[in-house]
Amino acid sequence: MSRNGRILVAMSGGVDSSVAALLLHEQGHEVVGVTMKTWDYAEGGAGKRITGCCDLDSINDARELAVTLGFQHIILDIREEFGSSIIGNFTDEYMAGRTPNPCVLCNTFIKWEALLKRADMMDCELIATGHYANVRHENDRWVVSKGRDESKDQSYVLWGLEQKNLARTRFPVGHYRKTEIREMAAKSGFGRLAQKSESYEICFIPDNDYRGFLKRKMPASFAKLAHGKLVDTDGTVLGEHDGYPFFTIGQRKGLGIATGTPLYVTDIRPDTNTVVLGGKHDLLKQTAWVREPNFQKIPALTGEMEAITRIRYKDKGTPSTISMANGADGRTGQHVKVEFHAPVGGIAPGQSAVFYEGNDLLGGGFIDREPAHP
Repeated sequence: MSRNGRILVAMSGGVDSSVAALLLHEQGHEVVGVTMKTWDYAEGGAGKRITGCCDLDSINDARELAVTLGFQHIILDIREEFGSSIIGNFTDEYMAGRTPNPCVLCNTFIKWEALLKRADMMDCELIATGHYANVRHENDRWVVSKGRDESKDQSYVLWGLEQKNLARTRFPVGHYRKTEIREMAAKSGFGRLAQKSESYEICFIPDNDYRGFLKRKMPASFAKLAHGKLVDTDGTVLGEHDGYPFFTIGQRKGLGIATGTPLYVTDIRPDTNTVVLGGKHDLLKQTAWVREPNFQKIPALTGEMEAITRIRYKDKGTPSTISMANGADGRTGQHVKVEFHAPVGGIAPGQSAVFYEGNDLLGGGFIDREPAHP
């Protein structure tokens, strides 16, 4: 019997989750390592070496560490749930002219639910991951805050987690810097892990070619989208494109046309297969609408509140005023209205808007399109 309880640790085979397991093992927890198989890499269609997380090499790395330290390791096959929910949403969002957030969806609806279900089956009180974030209990709420290493902070992708899930979650590496994590791995005899490179690709698109992935998944749909129009903000036709799902808001490269001034994607119109291009100033907005909000530090948003809002993973955030807008301004359903204190560029529907109070995560949601005006 362990002195600190039994804990299920998600192990991708990378250095962060490996050191998370190592730290918990050294603290006296009875660790059970679990590696989730989310995707059949043989079906990826990529013409290069697989570099994503949880491929066969990564699974073997996770198992080797568990065997060396003497704790149990299992493989959890969630390909069916992952494919229908995450990959299905990924393709649907692009077809709707939005830019999806697969990591947020996966954390919220797949990985945490799968981990907690398996934890219950194996009598584990808690689960742990290698995310660079922290969680604490304060004023009867479980609060997520940024990891100590802000350059690696992953709190942005955790806004969707509910209180019942946060109550059983621990982030062992959140108080450390990445350099310290690598040093721990090396000093513990896992030098190869310490030198392991990081993967920034979407796990089911290891070659980072999402356009090729979409074409392979929906060849008939893309055959119908050829010869779409590229237009400027006045509606003047500038050229053609091979399908609006190949574009994202703020994109500058790969537009397929050359002009004397830089152009950016400012709007995507799926109903007409049209992509709108404009100058950098055309990307600037001071209002965003956020659907399906989830709040963590507070039970709910009432009235107006000041927050720092991040609209993408690497965004530093912008001071803003947030408020609920149920049915207001032509909206239906529950939305948060974000009024930025300064213009913000590249607000992309489908991405996450995440609200912070200092280092603490208040909550977040998915960026929606602007309301239609009569």
